[in-house]
Amino acid sequence: MTSHPTPADILTPNAEALAAGRQAYRESGEGPTIVLLHGISSGAASWEPLARHLPGYHLLAWDAPGYTDSQPLASSRPLAADYAARLDDWLTAVGVQRCVMVGHSLGAMMASAFAARCPERLAGMILADPALGYRHANAGKRDEVYRSRWTLLAGQGHDAYAAARAPRLLRDDASDDAIARVRDGMRRLNVDGFAQASWMLANDSLEGYVGDGWGVPAAVLCGDQDAITPPQACRDLAARQGLTYHAIPRAGHASYIDAPDAFARALDALARPWLATLPRG
Repeated sequence: MTSHPTPADILTPNAEALAAGRQAYRESGEGPTIVLLHGISSGAASWEPLARHLPGYHLLAWDAPGYTDSQPLASSRPLAADYAARLDDWLTAVGVQRCVMVGHSLGAMMASAFAARCPERLAGMILADPALGYRHANAGKRDEVYRSRWTLLAGQGHDAYAAARAPRLLRDDASDDAIARVRDGMRRLNVDGFAQASWMLANDSLEGYVGDGWGVPAAVLCGDQDAITPPQACRDLAARQGLTYHAIPRAGHASYIDAPDAFARALDALARPWLATLPRG
């Protein structure tokens, strides 16, 4: 009898030894590759609900440098380009030549930088509930953004921080399972890696990597109840960059956790034609 994976083991933990150190990730499935980049308060395990709705794809969800068991970046003040360089090394090590890349929130900034660095490696890119970055804000605002998360985590501890912050990433009537998943991701945060990511958010810009265009097909997705990166800001980004915009109904900022089925449908509808000409496997 064929055994079917339980929800807990759809995305299997894995790691790759890179020159820069250990890179942790989760993996599932066979077919064209979709790479999943989590946001600032999350990790690879957060993509489990979405994975259940995406059969027929090879899913690779990384734990960003400094998250769970991934080696932090060398610089305490990294930019998205530094994360993109690690992405490049990791995808080379695991044998991925081309993929669709999904960047959620801060992960969208990393995806943007990767598209600028390696457009030939992307069949398409999805910016989900994208964080735009604060590079053009004044020094006081940048410092506030930098210190607003990791200092609270360090001061309050993981349980208190997760209990207070997790519901804000979801719709008002989010399920208990969704809230528990977001809390679990926050409990796994490493303060040093969190601080590095916070520096990038405060001092870099998603659109700073566009230049004359990313050179790859791209689209913007956003939860219709997103209070962190509001739908209007995401629609404005799509309009400025000439990208299609897709609202995810009944979803907050962590739209792929709030509404994984709707998110998966939108992702599949975009990725399938982008990947149609690529070899499977």
